[in-house]
Amino acid sequence: MSTHASDPLAALGSLPGVADAVDSVRKAVDRVYGHRVMRRRSNEISSEAALRGARGSAALSGADWALEEVRRRTDFGADPEARTVGAALRLGAEAGQLLSIWRQSPLRVLARLHLVAAGDPGSGASGGGAAGDSVGRPRLDGETVDEPLVTSPLPSPDEVAGRLEGLAELIVAGSEAPALVTAAVVHGELLALRPFTSYNGLVARAAERIALVGSGLDPKAVCPAEVGHAEQGRAAYLAAFEGYLSGTPEGVGGWIAHCGRAVELGARESTAVCEALQRGAA
Repeated sequence: MSTHASDPLAALGSLPGVADAVDSVRKAVDRVYGHRVMRRRSNEISSEAALRGARGSAALSGADWALEEVRRRTDFGADPEARTVGAALRLGAEAGQLLSIWRQSPLRVLARLHLVAAGDPGSGASGGGAAGDSVGRPRLDGETVDEPLVTSPLPSPDEVAGRLEGLAELIVAGSEAPALVTAAVVHGELLALRPFTSYNGLVARAAERIALVGSGLDPKAVCPAEVGHAEQGRAAYLAAFEGYLSGTPEGVGGWIAHCGRAVELGARESTAVCEALQRGAA
């Protein structure tokens, strides 16, 4: 049995509101997985969840497109909003391929996520300031960060390197903490660090998804937290994130609970998709 000294994430499970959030998330996830449509058509639900999750993540990063527009479009290189939506869609498609690597080498996964988000710099698919030689690696001294949502002070590249290493060690070591706690910390740390020159918000939310799926909480990826983050709105997202940055028990607990609510809303969205399929309406 790990102690909290060797398993710091486990201690976060006792923060204010976290136990209730973990319980609510488990019930919401169980409802989706218990739906009769999931037994026959889970692949369709997973695909739809990836699409809706990408739409939600892009919305938080400033490209708030209607779902049908995201579904219809094929060209994602025309302008900054289109590039953001394209990056979110690519991340949604890639996340499932990286689960086996996540627990062994999370830093490799993060580098890959940034590469996927930025696209091939030579193809015109990249955007938002992702210079070719900065793609897929943490930023260096003097490099700027294009992140339209988060404006808190940027940690130095040295601090980024140290904290990324610490985060990776926690993931590789494993934790007795609930999956929600680990996923929320991954998300919060990446938003705080903004380790890349671009697409940090998209990468942070994709990493949260990988942590939730890889933990076994949502193995079929049908509870897209990105949907819930978008539904709660940018103001609430940033307020909760400020709580995480504060480092106080209430602030960090509030961020974890906010992420929990996002997973619940993602689960509710997929339950609605299940209901629509059952009625033959989708």
